[in-house]
Amino acid sequence: ALGGRSEASKVRNGTGRATVEGRFEGVLAEHVARIVADAGGETDEDGSLIAMRSVGADGRSRAHLGGRSVPVSVLSDLADRLLAVHGQNDQLRLLRPAEQREVLDRFAMDAVAGPLRDYRAVREEWQAVVAELAERSSRSRELAQQADLLRHGLGEIAAVDPHPGEDTELSAEIKRLAAVDELRAAAGAAQAAVSGAADADPDMPGALGLVGEARRRLSAAEDPVLQTMEPRLAEAAVLLSDVGAELGAYLDALDADPERLERALARQAELKKLTRKYAADVDGVLAWAEDARQRLSTMDTSEEALAELATRRDELAGRLAEHAATLSSARAKAAAELAAAISGELSGLAMGQAEIDVTVRRRPADATDPHGLLVDGERVHAGAEGIDDVELLLRAHPAAPPLPVHKAASGGELSRVMLAIEVVLAHATR
Repeated sequence: ALGGRSEASKVRNGTGRATVEGRFEGVLAEHVARIVADAGGETDEDGSLIAMRSVGADGRSRAHLGGRSVPVSVLSDLADRLLAVHGQNDQLRLLRPAEQREVLDRFAMDAVAGPLRDYRAVREEWQAVVAELAERSSRSRELAQQADLLRHGLGEIAAVDPHPGEDTELSAEIKRLAAVDELRAAAGAAQAAVSGAADADPDMPGALGLVGEARRRLSAAEDPVLQTMEPRLAEAAVLLSDVGAELGAYLDALDADPERLERALARQAELKKLTRKYAADVDGVLAWAEDARQRLSTMDTSEEALAELATRRDELAGRLAEHAATLSSARAKAAAELAAAISGELSGLAMGQAEIDVTVRRRPADATDPHGLLVDGERVHAGAEGIDDVELLLRAHPAAPPLPVHKAASGGELSRVMLAIEVVLAHATR
């Protein structure tokens, strides 16, 4: 009826067709309603939905949903949304403690989901502080040695006090100071070529003197064409005069300064000590220092820092214990409701005398448990899902003691318990 494989052998001898029909009530959740609407089907007046499948003796199959003929695949999609088929192999799921806790949490919905979110948020922060405190305590000697090395490096850098790009600037200055004689010769020759010899030697007038002579000759000429060139030479003379003045100023400032060169070389040596140890250049050294300061901020192993972390750990543990207790209380309340609901469903599955109990117990923790937490005076294991172990117990009949379902039920009974649980969860989440 819901999209399984059809076989002509299922048709009774002497008949032409086998038909099976299913009526589903109270199932029109949004995703189911969409499948029906897309297929063009309709529900009955009472809101129920009818699915039908027929198989002919010749092997041909027809499917109908909500009064409309549909492809068999539509019934398969519907089955995925509506049915959970349980056999004896499915009992294995119910034997896992985590599965039993998940059943309870799904049934309780927001009543447990909200406290569980709050618990997990605080637990994550608590774990981080616990881990950091353990790391600092167990590695205190190693971290102290690393911190000493970082502080020593920062002290060396602070003593030199380098500035961004200083090594590049020093290299240029040293190169200029070391080559002062060559620079003076080049600048002096250039100045003489522009402005003439310093002793006004008429045989070495320089470019400025030659331009002046050319201006005088053009000005004295009576040809208008030649006279028009004189203003351009005047402009050249102004330019040459400016260049000559700048060369003179450069020469005046280019006095040899051995002491200044020595200071620059000494400073360069200081910077090279840093660049050999910490980075390729001064900018890299400054970046190393910044990183070292940040690392030091997380490596404080002093008694004060450890005491501060321990205080934070205890504060978070107190908050976590409150959230854990709230979560346990919510589960305990939901457990009674879930047990009653499952027991009610079992009465319709040929287990009318059977009853289900859902127990919620706190999982104890020993002194070595890294996730141990004190809740209401009891040391318990604070796991990711809380502090509770959830277990489903079955009474096969009123006189029987409650036992874990895998001990009290046969394979077939376990399958029916699973089916009852699925029905209860379907009603709870609808």
